[in-house]
Amino acid sequence: MLYELGTVGMVCPFPLIEAQKKMVELEPGDELKIDFDCTQATEAIPGWAAENDYPVTNYEQLDDASWTITVQKA
Repeated sequence: MLYELGTVGMVCPFPLIEAQKKMVELEPGDELKIDFDCTQATEAIPGWAAENDYPVTNYEQLDDASWTITVQKA
């Protein structure tokens, strides 16, 4: 199942903190789509995903200052 987490407008490190909290609630195989506009999260969220062996199934820059990333719970 795909869950969406909107963190646009949150300053770092809150997009990552919110993603970590939400991921605990998900079942293996579920995906979490995170929309954010915090530049630091462009490295923090993929790094956290890699450290936890969560595959990144989508990652794209939407405009000059916003991104979306989808992480799967392994």
